[in-house]
Amino acid sequence: MKKSIENLSGRKHTGGRKIAMRSRRKYEIDRYPNEAIVGSNVKVTRRVRGDNNKIAFKTVEFANVSNLEEKKTTKSKILRVIKNTANKDYERRGVITKGTLIETELGLARVVSRPGQVGVINAIQQKK
Repeated sequence: MKKSIENLSGRKHTGGRKIAMRSRRKYEIDRYPNEAIVGSNVKVTRRVRGDNNKIAFKTVEFANVSNLEEKKTTKSKILRVIKNTANKDYERRGVITKGTLIETELGLARVVSRPGQVGVINAIQQKK
């Protein structure tokens, strides 16, 4: 369901009716978020403003994990979501967002990219 912004008209603070000066615009449409979860790779492409495309993950299997001490980046399989500070429900459902702590084959890693917006998962390996 695509929602549009509210309050183009509404009420004055006195309770009187305000009439909208314009109609709703296409670029004001709100969409449901793409919530990436662990699974085989499935990407979604959306057309966005400026005739551009956004590629986002629906399900994801691998992450690019960077080790800052060794200055090396490795593609690693995601095993599970450990903690998601953005939302307690996301943590329970295993949704991956920016700042999520995930368990990979290399160990714990924190996600630094936005998989619902960018379509790639970059992570930094955490110290033990």
